[in-house]
Amino acid sequence: MNPVTAPWVRTRLRAAPGAAVALAVLVALTACLAAAFPRALDRYTDAGLRQSVERAPVDESGILVTAGPDLDAGVAHTEESVRPERLAELYRSTLDTVGRPLVIDEKRSSYGVRTTEPLPSPDRWLPRPDGLPAEMLLAAPHGLADHARLRSGRLPEVTGGEASVRTAEVQAAVTEETARILHIEVGSVIHLPGSHGLTVRVTGIVVPEEADSPYWSVVSLLRTPSLRRMPGPMGVSNPSYWVGGLLLAPEAAPALLGATTTVRYWHLAPDPDALHSRDVDALASAVASLESGPGLERLHATISPLTDVATGLDAAFTAYEGLRGDIGPLVLVAASGAGTVAVVVLLLAGGLATDRRRAELALLRARGASVRGMAGRLLAETAVVAVPAGALGLGAALLALPGARLLPALWAAGAVTAVACLALPLRAVAAHHAVRIHAVRIHDGRRDTASPRASRRRTVAELTVVVLALGAVELLRRRGTADGAGGLVAMAPVLVGVVAALVLVRLYPLPLRVLARPARRLRGAVGPLALARAGRTSASTVLPLLALLTAFTVAAFGGSVLSGVADARDRAALISVGADGRVEAETALPAGLTGRLGQAPGVRKVTEVGLDYRARTADGRQSLPLAAVDPGDYAALAGRTRLGAFPAGELRRPDSSEDGAEDAVLPALASPTVAERFGDGAFQVRLADGGFATLRIVAVRDRTPAVYGDDFLVVDRAGLPAAATRPNVLLLTGDGDGLDAGAVRRAADGAGTVHLRSEERGRFVDSPLQSGAERVYTTAVAAGAGYAALALLLSLASAAPERAALLARLRTMGLTRAQGRRLLVLESLPQALPAALGGVLTGWAAVRLLSPGIDLTTIAVSSTASPAGRAELSADPWSLAVPAVAVLVLTVGVAALQAWWSGRRGAVAELRAGDAR
Repeated sequence: MNPVTAPWVRTRLRAAPGAAVALAVLVALTACLAAAFPRALDRYTDAGLRQSVERAPVDESGILVTAGPDLDAGVAHTEESVRPERLAELYRSTLDTVGRPLVIDEKRSSYGVRTTEPLPSPDRWLPRPDGLPAEMLLAAPHGLADHARLRSGRLPEVTGGEASVRTAEVQAAVTEETARILHIEVGSVIHLPGSHGLTVRVTGIVVPEEADSPYWSVVSLLRTPSLRRMPGPMGVSNPSYWVGGLLLAPEAAPALLGATTTVRYWHLAPDPDALHSRDVDALASAVASLESGPGLERLHATISPLTDVATGLDAAFTAYEGLRGDIGPLVLVAASGAGTVAVVVLLLAGGLATDRRRAELALLRARGASVRGMAGRLLAETAVVAVPAGALGLGAALLALPGARLLPALWAAGAVTAVACLALPLRAVAAHHAVRIHAVRIHDGRRDTASPRASRRRTVAELTVVVLALGAVELLRRRGTADGAGGLVAMAPVLVGVVAALVLVRLYPLPLRVLARPARRLRGAVGPLALARAGRTSASTVLPLLALLTAFTVAAFGGSVLSGVADARDRAALISVGADGRVEAETALPAGLTGRLGQAPGVRKVTEVGLDYRARTADGRQSLPLAAVDPGDYAALAGRTRLGAFPAGELRRPDSSEDGAEDAVLPALASPTVAERFGDGAFQVRLADGGFATLRIVAVRDRTPAVYGDDFLVVDRAGLPAAATRPNVLLLTGDGDGLDAGAVRRAADGAGTVHLRSEERGRFVDSPLQSGAERVYTTAVAAGAGYAALALLLSLASAAPERAALLARLRTMGLTRAQGRRLLVLESLPQALPAALGGVLTGWAAVRLLSPGIDLTTIAVSSTASPAGRAELSADPWSLAVPAVAVLVLTVGVAALQAWWSGRRGAVAELRAGDAR
């Protein structure tokens, strides 16, 4: 009879289904996060690029190719060069010239012929605001029927054969807005004198399908008339006149040649869905080729040697690259931190599985199993669980974040799955490379003691990590997070946490062993036993501490970044507005407005300011904004906002300046530039009403709430004439919950322009790059914290069987349940406390070390210049304290729960003959 051998993988999965399910959940979650990161990066960087292009002016967000008619081969050839067939042929050739990855959206693109300058019309029935004749721009665009809806009449056409230079009358359509403003109706006739004179008969009125599309917006006169003014001296009301647009049939283009100078145009609008951040360099190269490279040479050869290409896409791409270059490295720092913690947890899970099956694997080796065979069986056993879980995590990421590249996500999920599959086999090979017969004995010695001396390899590896960390910190401090700084710089916060973990692993058992000796003199056995057990450490504590301290560093760094960004935006918004809210008008505000605003929900204080923007120096050459305030109220506001705080007494008028006497000298608060110009002597300022005020600068501040700018003066309004101090600015202070925008605007009732700090803050977040980077940081901090908690739970779970057996033995010796709880809590605290304190110190040190190289200005306000200046990184107390407290609470809670559970099971269930625990 042949023996039946049970399959290894099936047997192992049935023996430990809980461990298999836990591994599957861990791998699926990690693979999902790993695959989601590159897809989220693609989505928000692509959105940022598209927004950068869309926000460019319409005439700059596309490519405009222009060329005059062909004039080299006679009139017939010139007429042929502007006919629709030739224009369509050149349009296809132009599309073929555009290089990949720049894709043109043909539905939004257009081409045709138009006049270069509008022609005046002598028809007096057209509106003449100041007696000047209206002017008309003529165009023969292609595809008018596809981009407009006919409201009345019919579309223009050419009658009586082909149009030519000598054609004297053509048909045209106008937009609904042009017809309304210029009083044009179907059947109207417009005369346009030119080289041969041209009569235009309006046959239809159309409504643009998409009025803001490039078809209608590149030359906006074709959609909406414009009221222009004649050039003349400034300050004089120059006469104005209307300029409108007439839309001819494409076949009528040759008729424009006899009227005035014409130009052929091809406007190419890029396809937004084809713009990808990863292609921005290639996109810039494609645009440069059309502007002044091989592409332009081909256009010269196919269209005309005088073909011109104009676009603003290169500027949009450059601005986007600058923003991405400032934000991208910061995102890489967050991703590297969270990724490192996740990898450590996967390795920890494999290491704990190896320790749990130590006797089993040693028995296999003792009974003749080869290292390769053992590793292969463990790899198959793990892969059966990890590969489907990794595929499930990848699928979840693909469903959650559609519209991004597949390959980076596939590589990320594959890397996570590979680490999960290889952690157990490699750790088992390293631990059981040599056959150890004594390892399979019933009592195999104590496993909770540390080696008397670290190996040389470990020492060399740790020194290498220290050198890398020092190099990364120094590079980051010198070069900052500039694009191209390298992966080593991005790993700087992680390396700081790794070095701290290595130092803590080497040092923390020493003071515990020293404290264990005097603890023996204490009454009771719980304290000495807890210290003695806590002082015995093994290599299995390295990975949990590494995960904890790395997560601490990532949380502190990421939390400080988020806090710094929020503070920078709040500060910039406060400087821009001057308070929580601002109501401002050019003239004096109504007398009762201050009271109404003071009663609005959320308003705690209203500060009046008479702001004179037309105040000038005595010689009248330079404007000098002058703010007339009540010193007490204004000083309180400046102190609350920290915008140039000053003692109220410094600004109060002297007694001799009552009733605004011009000969009295008023104390003034000034900006540094104004103080440098006038010094500490008395000087005169001309007010808006023509009067003069004599001032002397007594205080200098960089900023003040009432005025945003580098030049300002602030004086006591009691020393100025009443007419010059009527408040036209009201600064609102909220009660802490924020101002109610609707209530403030209802109270203002249109008396002035309302600016709110909360709304101004929202304007600083105007790019998907900013919001995407913030979401990545938030996710990285949350993921790092979650993996750190998981590492702590895995570490405690690995020691749970041994602790349960210890409590069972001690209970047989008379240990009570309360003493058992205290024992486990006291045993866990000497490891949790150094980890928590070390994490706080490490996080604070990492932020302090790396802050000189971190500039948060771009991610905070989407530009390199902020009203509040450079946004620096500083340690956030909450980001340091919350993880530390969470670790302590989790450790104590798990220890107490374990003691309670062990007490319920009883000693008999834990003590079995031959159990080596």
